[in-house]
Order: sequence, then C-alpha cells, then structure tokens
Amino acid sequence: MTYRRAVIPALVGGLLITLLLWWAGASAQALQLRGSTSVFDVDSVNELRRWLMPWSYDSSAALPSDGSLDPGTGTGGDTRYASLYSTAMQIRFVAVFAFFLAGALLLLRRIPPTRGRTPGTLVALWAWGPVSATLAVTVSAPWLIASRGRGSYRVLPQLAGVIASSGPVPVFAGLFTALLTVLVARVSAKGAEPLPRRDVPARAARLAASVGTAVVALSLVILSYQSVAAWIQTSFSGAGLLSEPGDLLRQWLLLGAWAGPSTAPLGHWLLYRAADGLLLAVVWWSLRLLPGLLTRTTAPGMAVGAVCATVLGLLASQVLHMAIDDTASVWGPVHMFSALGGGVPAALTFGVTAGLAAFATLRLAGDRDPLPSSVVPA
Repeated sequence: MTYRRAVIPALVGGLLITLLLWWAGASAQALQLRGSTSVFDVDSVNELRRWLMPWSYDSSAALPSDGSLDPGTGTGGDTRYASLYSTAMQIRFVAVFAFFLAGALLLLRRIPPTRGRTPGTLVALWAWGPVSATLAVTVSAPWLIASRGRGSYRVLPQLAGVIASSGPVPVFAGLFTALLTVLVARVSAKGAEPLPRRDVPARAARLAASVGTAVVALSLVILSYQSVAAWIQTSFSGAGLLSEPGDLLRQWLLLGAWAGPSTAPLGHWLLYRAADGLLLAVVWWSLRLLPGLLTRTTAPGMAVGAVCATVLGLLASQVLHMAIDDTASVWGPVHMFSALGGGVPAALTFGVTAGLAAFATLRLAGDRDPLPSSVVPA
C-alpha cells in the first residue's frame, strides 16, 4: 500500500484513539458524582478513577490541594501549576496522535490489509495503541512532574510513576481504533494492485524468530528474576537529579517478575510460569509469520512489528493471569483488568532489539527481498 493510500486510514486511527482517550479522561468527573458508588463499589470507583485520571484535564484530582504548591502566593501559584498541568495534557494528546499516526503509516504500508494480511494488520494496530499511549505519557511527563510543584525532588522515581500510569484504557481504545482503521484501510486499498505474500525460507524465518524470542526471554527470564531485579533496583544510585534510577530501569528492562517455587504452591507457580511461556510462544509465532506478512523486510518494519508482537504476548499473558487470579471475587470485576497495558516500556525496549536481531538473522540466513520487476534483468 502506498503512503498516499495509507495516510487516510492512519489519520482516522490517530484521531479516533485521541478522541477516545480524551472522552475517557472527561468521564473521570462522572465518578465523583454521588450516585457512582451505587453503581460500583467504592474500590471499583477508585480503580476506575485511577484508569481515567492519566487522560483527564481535571487538575483538581491530580494536583495537591493542601497549599504545599507555592506557599505565600495563594491562588496565583495554584493557577500557575494548573496551567502546567493543562500544558502537559495538551502535549500528551498531541503526542498520542503523532505516535499512532507514524506507527500506523508504517504498519499499513508494510502490512496492508489485503491478501490474507488483514488479521495481522488488525492485531499489529491494536498493539500499537498502548505503545503510542506509553510514548505520549513519557513525552509529557516532565510538564506533569513540574505541575506537582516538586519537580526537582526524586525526579526519576516520579518519572517512572508517571510512565507506569498509562493503564488499561489505551488497550480498549486501541482495539476500537484498530477495527475502524483496518476497515478504512480496506476501502482505501480498493483498486490498488494487490501485493503478493512473500515466500520466506522456512529455516530462515524460524531462526530469526528464535533469535528475536531469545532477546525477549533475556528480559522475561533472566532480568525479571527476583534477585536480578533487586540488583538492578539497588546497584545504580546516581546523584542529584539522576538519583534513584532503579524504578525507571526496572520499568524499561523488566517484562515480568518471578521467583523460585518456594515462594508459592507448586501448582500456582507452574500456572504463572505457563503465562510467561505463553508470552514467549506468542512472540515466537508472531516473529515467525512477520517476514511473510511484510511487503518488504526492512529494519523499521521488523522493529515495529516485533514491538507489536511483544505487546501482544504481554496482553495474552495478562489475560491468562486474569483467569488465574481471584481478584474479581475480592476486589470486584474492575480489578480483573488492572494489569492490562503494563510492561509496555520494556516491550518497547526489547521489541525493538528483538526486531533488529531478527532482521539481521534473516539477512545472514540469506533471505533477500525480490527485486522490483522494472530492474529484474531479462
């Protein structure tokens, strides 16, 4: 699919996910109404508020109201910090639109929803929704931290907390966005010359998928082990504004958390390890299919595709965790979905690395894109 045909569905998707997240944030005020606890219990209301507040323009719930922002200046100080918060949210929504647009353009260009590629395009765009939201939250984090009036205090832990606040909302918004984007893309692709599926050597595809999955397993199996994660948390002290980087490092490096079977009953421990195995299986299978789905095997296409594969594996693992955990009966049904969308920063780090490693493996294994018909010698 040419960029001219891909830009319309990408724009539609970018606008839709931005509007959905804005609408979700605007709905946060409804949870403060008196009747909200008659529909949901108190714990569920608080959890829903936690989901929606990262996308809300309402600064009253996000900024301190104890007068600690700017002593001695009164309303003027509060207004200044509220203005910073509004700026942070404006940057966040613009960034969501820009990041989704850029990713959707690349995905629709390299995995057009034609010739059996539609399911792959759909799940890739869905996975790209939480990634776009995480990148937008990261970009807007400095303004949000400054709006709290304690911008120079424990900057990196504050940054880690803001990045982790994206929550499950982008997962649901990304699903609706992907469905509409694929629908518009299929309409846009009508009349275009269909691009055949590439014939990738099976051995090269399996080897590339294995190398990429090994990169993801480095985070999930080795770095996420309890003692290694504790070492990452405590071994880097930093100084000044860069002090206490442990939380931020764990967020961008760890796809999970696990310990030996002595910490839980063996049956439960094996079930949780099965969720980790499901993540790796989804990543391997996605990377195995990815070169054949791409119209051309390029480094950016493999990197973005591997990020989407890793996020899909995370979502599959989190859904299995939801089935294993008994949080619904204790905390209510809303808490079942609380873990959705977690781990996306680490998926971004190791997804890009896995995609580039898989791309290099494909090249070393002898897979090459066919030459266009115009340059093939007679």
